[in-house]
Amino acid sequence: MKQPPNLPTILLVEDSVDDYDAAMRSFKAAHLDNPIQWCQSGKQALDYLKHEGSCANTPPGAKPALVLLDLNMPGIDGRNVLAIVKKDPALKMIPIVILTTSGDDRDVTQCYELGASTYIQKPVDFDGLVDAVGRIKDYWFGIALLPGARNGR
Repeated sequence: MKQPPNLPTILLVEDSVDDYDAAMRSFKAAHLDNPIQWCQSGKQALDYLKHEGSCANTPPGAKPALVLLDLNMPGIDGRNVLAIVKKDPALKMIPIVILTTSGDDRDVTQCYELGASTYIQKPVDFDGLVDAVGRIKDYWFGIALLPGARNGR
């Protein structure tokens, strides 16, 4: 299937292959056709966003319009990725949606304090995930105006 032109990229930061597969199936089911850049660790996500390390050859202007960020990853976890991105003047305007299994009030509070745009607890079943992705699509790519994205509809 050919992608419509000029759809903004979504960065999915998720260390679990099973959760990545479920996310990709839910994107398809929700007709979310945006290109997806998958990073399997916080380090890889930061490299991608900053065009460093393993992603040094990423085109300089390539930035996602939205980041879907898991919290609980080994190494640099999602909380640290969020804090680093929101302190970087070149990246801080990118909306970050926390998409994680944690519903802990401390995580929710900390993520909003660090600058998260939205906090979503991953639904436990596929239909719930499709519904959540549909709502993300409708809001972030239907209603919200994103910095640097073509917002004409």
